[in-house]
Amino acid sequence: MRVLGVDPGLTRCGVGVVEGVAGRPLTMLGVGVVRTPADADLGHRLVAVEQGLEQWLDEHRPEFVAVERVFSQHNVRTVMGTAQASAVAILCASRRGIPVALHTPSEVKAAVTGSGRADKDQVGAMVTRLLRLDAPPRPTDAADALALAICHIWRAPAQNRLQQAVAAHAARTPPTTPRAPSARHASKGRTA
Repeated sequence: MRVLGVDPGLTRCGVGVVEGVAGRPLTMLGVGVVRTPADADLGHRLVAVEQGLEQWLDEHRPEFVAVERVFSQHNVRTVMGTAQASAVAILCASRRGIPVALHTPSEVKAAVTGSGRADKDQVGAMVTRLLRLDAPPRPTDAADALALAICHIWRAPAQNRLQQAVAAHAARTPPTTPRAPSARHASKGRTA
């Protein structure tokens, strides 16, 4: 399985490609950051993020794209930029028919380090160890993108089995239809 992880951001959008399957050693195929100038017009920044992501998709041809799920932050401006960059990543993948998975930061941290409260240094250290790298990828956005890809590779098989079980259960369970009121209940309150 080849996964492009995207740590969305307008100034720095982390990207990383990991290949492998759960339970086997993973391989990093590429890591980097798509950058945009903070003083540029929003539209131009979004186009730059799109162009950068399109290049990564062209070069690495991933089977899945894993994007960090945007969560509420106190800084509305930051969360808006993150959400906009996230939407660009989802759009680029969807346009190509590539399935997109959203993972929360705590889900990614738990998958990679064993703790949903791990800090950036712990995530970087585990990404370095899991991918057998010489040093943690910099900036941290790049390491986070690789962590997203790793998380998806490890969690996708279980999520797929769960979805298949739900679909199988739905197929076996006959749809329920509302019952018509019985004659006894329908005549309640009527006098002869």
